[in-house]
Amino acid sequence: MSETQEAIRLREQGTDEARLRLIELAERNPQDAVIAYQTAWAHDSLGFEAEAAPYYERALATEGLSTKDRHGVFVGLGSTYRVLGRYEESLKTLRRGLGEFPGDAALRTFLAMALYNVGETRDAAGTLLKVLAETSADTGVQRYRRAIEYYADHLDDVE
Repeated sequence: MSETQEAIRLREQGTDEARLRLIELAERNPQDAVIAYQTAWAHDSLGFEAEAAPYYERALATEGLSTKDRHGVFVGLGSTYRVLGRYEESLKTLRRGLGEFPGDAALRTFLAMALYNVGETRDAAGTLLKVLAETSADTGVQRYRRAIEYYADHLDDVE
């Protein structure tokens, strides 16, 4: 097992040892997008969001991520910026991610949270309603899906 694979295995277990190993690997391999992403993820999952952001940024700026990992970087970085109160950067990152992954429910959900944080509550609620209607397996939600999708864009309409 390579050093990177071992560090990823430890990250999956949620250990701080993984974070420390990944920092070392990232220092030795500054152009490795996968290591940067894994290092960001290790920090993020342990509550070190401020330390995670630069690694996420490096991962996005460097070639070599799989499509799945690139998606994870957009979700992780957008969410991290939001948690740090960097709302405009969060919105920009999540919208950029949606440019690459149109309609993605996870990105849209985090976007809704960031929209809420900047006071765009109508757009936030509408986005969440659409995600709910599209992804819920609940029979009640599905029974009223068309109405929910309609009202997602017409929350302020009254008769």
